Amino acid sequence: MSSNTPSEARGARMRPSIPRLGVILVLTILLVYGFVRLGTWQVHRRAWKLDLIHRVDTRVHATPVPAPGPAQWPEVSAARDEYLHVTATGTYLYDKDTQVQAVSDLGSGFWVLTPLRQSDGALVLVNRGFVPPEWKETPATETPGPVTVTGLVRMPEPGGGFLHKNDPAHNLWYSRDVQSIAAARGLGPVAPYFIDADGPGAPRAGATPSHYPVGGLTVISFPNNHLMYSITWYALALMSAAAGIFVIRLELRGRQAK
Repeated sequence: MSSNTPSEARGARMRPSIPRLGVILVLTILLVYGFVRLGTWQVHRRAWKLDLIHRVDTRVHATPVPAPGPAQWPEVSAARDEYLHVTATGTYLYDKDTQVQAVSDLGSGFWVLTPLRQSDGALVLVNRGFVPPEWKETPATETPGPVTVTGLVRMPEPGGGFLHKNDPAHNLWYSRDVQSIAAARGLGPVAPYFIDADGPGAPRAGATPSHYPVGGLTVISFPNNHLMYSITWYALALMSAAAGIFVIRLELRGRQAK
């Protein structure tokens, strides 16, 4: 009958723990790699966001340029044109107004979107601004004849709001859906964007606007939490590495003690 030497017996006890060490090591490497990748992605996202904020800020405060015309409509895009400061001259079609539910610095109410027919016949919807629920336009508030509008190019908001779908049949609008509004009003081809008209902006707290619609209420906000996110992911990578090293050291100590 054969018997194992002490060293052989110790080796036999140590061998079963080797796969476990391998699993711990591989899991640690995967976690660290994944968290580092996520942190690096957030760093790149932050650089992209800062560039976007700079480009938009430059557009918003630039001298107005002519709004893109029909020849340029196929090339209009959010990346290139949104928040571009533009000007357009034409005649408002007040009988084609559309009120879209809104929440602004002035409270709950509506945006008033009115088609502007330009001298070449091209139509563009203009968000003339915010009005309260009880507001009713009268001929005295309409500007007859040609008007020149300055404002920011905005992209359409198809479909509706977060909880409500647009209902053209009942004239209920929850988003500024350019094409659907044009179809409901029988406008024909319109610009693939709308213009948020400039204005005085929101009045000081407690003050009542002297007239409606109130333009200049465009909210330009790009949350930029990518630095915090990247720090969080990198911290998790360090914690994972530290935890993995700690567990491996405990495992090795346990093996040596056997």
